[in-house]
Amino acid sequence: MSLEEMEFLGMKVMDNDLWKLLSKFTINLFFLTVIVRYIYFKKTPRKNYLFTFYMISIISFFICFALKKFEMEVGMGLGLFAIFGIIRYRTNPMRIREMTYLFLVIGLAVINALSGKLSYAELLLINCIVWFMIYIMENWWLQSNESDKTITYEKIENIKPERYDILKADLEDRTGLTINRIIVGKVNFLRDTAEIKIYFDETQLEMED
Repeated sequence: MSLEEMEFLGMKVMDNDLWKLLSKFTINLFFLTVIVRYIYFKKTPRKNYLFTFYMISIISFFICFALKKFEMEVGMGLGLFAIFGIIRYRTNPMRIREMTYLFLVIGLAVINALSGKLSYAELLLINCIVWFMIYIMENWWLQSNESDKTITYEKIENIKPERYDILKADLEDRTGLTINRIIVGKVNFLRDTAEIKIYFDETQLEMED
């Protein structure tokens, strides 16, 4: 009796899908590493998001691969993945860029896991196209990744246009950042404060949030 025919407690010991699982998981892990570790992390060195992207992609892949074994209605399947829509990070909200990468790693995991009727050539082509577009966007079209912070500023006399250089120098001295540009928002004359948004290169951020 072969391993494919053996059962233990009502479950098969092994079947042919094991090799599909290993091969597709290898493809998914390879492109996940190329995109997250060597594109995202190189531009934005945040280890906490690196862990998040890896684990969500891996668990999404295994969930999809396991569910492919069962006959499910489309609505039920979509409802299951709506779980990801309620993920909230209570400490710091995720920015649009990180949310985009999160969607990318989940999407690739779903494609790689559910690609039952695709050939390996088509599967590799899809992954390569996604990787290539990310690489082009990050290294050619969007070379400078700008981040921003909103600050409540109390020296309200410095928000005048003619004192822009003084305002910039003061904010750079306080934040330790090299500021690209400044936008003055709401001004509260009763409290002598103003909401100021500063823009700076993400490369100045610390290795961890």
